Amino acid sequence: MKNKDLVFDRNVHVLYSKECEKILKKKIALHYKKEQINEIWEKIQLQYVDFLKDWRTDLKGKENFHNGKGGTYDCIAIFAYYVVLKDVTTFKEIEEIEEELVLPNFKKLKFVNCNKPIFKKLMHKAFCMAKKNCDKYNDYKMKVNEFDKDKPIYYEFTSCPVAEFAIKHNLEEIAGALCNVDYKSMELIHAKLIRTSTCVFANKCDYTIVGDKDEYIKDHPEYIDENCFRRNK
Repeated sequence: MKNKDLVFDRNVHVLYSKECEKILKKKIALHYKKEQINEIWEKIQLQYVDFLKDWRTDLKGKENFHNGKGGTYDCIAIFAYYVVLKDVTTFKEIEEIEEELVLPNFKKLKFVNCNKPIFKKLMHKAFCMAKKNCDKYNDYKMKVNEFDKDKPIYYEFTSCPVAEFAIKHNLEEIAGALCNVDYKSMELIHAKLIRTSTCVFANKCDYTIVGDKDEYIKDHPEYIDENCFRRNK
């Protein structure tokens, strides 16, 4: 089925990105014969459309930067992939899909080293800008602490559409595969994410960020919780 033939309200929703479609089809090919790929892909497309039938209509469509590559709607497509291929896919594979979407942008920032004060300050400014966009589109509820050169960067989400979607459709079991990419993205810019909770199972998703050589890390060892989320003590 061609994407243009999918029936959903394109005034309020957007289609998954081309990059997401490419990656999902590549993953389908790992599990099914060549002649089955189109059939399986169509099932994913239809599941995606079904998901949008009762989904939020206030996320501002293409206008909202959160709805682009690797964003909210790509996550919905990944959830659709998981539902259709649940018997053959794995948590690790879903994690890999999100990584393929998100990490390329961070790999371009290999010159960034968050152990250096200048990059730490620039990162904080980037998060403050992200908060302004969140406030503008009223999708992710974000709070950013004031910058202190002697303390870790801290921000948090108290509302997340992806977490909301996972809970709504009883997909909490796979949500961690999408959230865990935050750790790897920080590692690519010589930073370390320290997180104690997420919106899927708590009232906030917290981000404490330090350089990857900071002594602060030693007091907050990482572990994998019972829901496969990477977390810290």
